[in-house]
Amino acid sequence: MAQLIDRYGRKIDYLRISIIDRCDLRCIYCRPEEGVKLIPREKILSYEEFEAFSRAAVQVGISKIRITGGEPLIRRDVLGFIRNMAEIPGLKDLSLTTNGLPLTDYAQDLFDAGLRRINIGINSLDSDIFRYITRGGDVSCVVAGIKKALEVGFSPVKLNVVVLKGINDDLSPFARFIHEYPVHVRFIEYMPITNHLGEKYNFACSEMGQRLRKFGKLVEVDSPLGFGPAKKYYRFKGALGSISLICAISNHFCPECNRLRLTADGRLRLCLFSDEEIDVVPALRPEPDSTRIAELIAEGVRKKPKEHTLTGRDDNGRMMSQIGG
Repeated sequence: MAQLIDRYGRKIDYLRISIIDRCDLRCIYCRPEEGVKLIPREKILSYEEFEAFSRAAVQVGISKIRITGGEPLIRRDVLGFIRNMAEIPGLKDLSLTTNGLPLTDYAQDLFDAGLRRINIGINSLDSDIFRYITRGGDVSCVVAGIKKALEVGFSPVKLNVVVLKGINDDLSPFARFIHEYPVHVRFIEYMPITNHLGEKYNFACSEMGQRLRKFGKLVEVDSPLGFGPAKKYYRFKGALGSISLICAISNHFCPECNRLRLTADGRLRLCLFSDEEIDVVPALRPEPDSTRIAELIAEGVRKKPKEHTLTGRDDNGRMMSQIGG
């Protein structure tokens, strides 16, 4: 099978595809309350274009794809797209990240379409804190979606928790939650993609670890299936689920980075923290050209930076919701 190796010897085999920049939540760390310019609908790639890009990417070495947004489940006819993606020859793993709100309605259909792994963003189990962070979200709907995902057979079910200092840094509700449900909670350092929130909410992994150890001894366990930055998982005695820390700022994982990102408007983004992008739309319109797509992917791999930097970012750059995380 073909392989994509960058200048630093990293095997690039993971693609994250943002199929929409819209979301039904407005999380404070993800986007400001006002002033976000949405991508004009005619510039958002069609499902057929995403699929054509994915097929070409698999041919040159991509073996894992994650579907993200915005919120991918609010895009019309997403189930048919997931079904077609799951049938791409050579694609070893297809997963999806969602805010969980639509899952009670979608979980069974997603599973039937061929999806098996799912990540759910839930930044607090407290209804008031969740409502504050998401600017109006109902955490009970997300918890119901988590339970539904487990019920229909998704495995693993991972929960993404962006921890903000002084807001949701009480980790005890999740420590209790994994005693009741076999989910894998990933506590994530806040990543200031743009400067709209500032740095006052930074809460390092070292501080998270100190908080978690107060709830009992943590024992390292086998990692659930996945290809992201969380490499070590831990469990409290008697817990059904596990926890891990994603330390993108205090202990970055750039030396092991294996991914590229495709934005909803057809830009191949080489690093989450870099505004450098490659326009792939000319290789998709008016008709997809698999040879040209492969060339642009190879160019992206050649240009992928050694490591991220948070310096020099422009406040007018893309929000997290426009990149796909």
